[in-house]
Amino acid sequence: MVSLPFGPSLPQRLTRHEAIETLRRHLMSLTDDQHSICQVASEHGIFCGGFRRFPDAEFPERFRGLVSRREGLTRSQQEYLANTWQLARQILQNVGLACDAQAQAHDTCGGWDDFSNEDLARFLRELLAADVTVVPDREPVAAG
Repeated sequence: MVSLPFGPSLPQRLTRHEAIETLRRHLMSLTDDQHSICQVASEHGIFCGGFRRFPDAEFPERFRGLVSRREGLTRSQQEYLANTWQLARQILQNVGLACDAQAQAHDTCGGWDDFSNEDLARFLRELLAADVTVVPDREPVAAG
């Protein structure tokens, strides 16, 4: 893992990998074993917006296996099930955030893959007050 400082002392330019690692460390500090980042982002209006980024009509489709067989659930009940499911996915995949699990599974969202470099820079600005530019990861140099 890349070791990076938090906050305004971040370098002005980060690779995509460094930006994700910095966000991951910060977002993990906001979660616990009962609250996925999807739930935290929804409740606090941060990051990607979490569950709240999906309109009521789209939410059951995103979480089809959880909520489609349970008619009459309120949005709050649907989100509770989705949060529990995201936490279980994190445990099963041995990752720290739902973003990491979804980057592998791509079933309810694309995880980190849903975000452009500009999105990552905006999240860093909003969450850490860091004014950075996120650049593509460096290509490995071919041995010659």
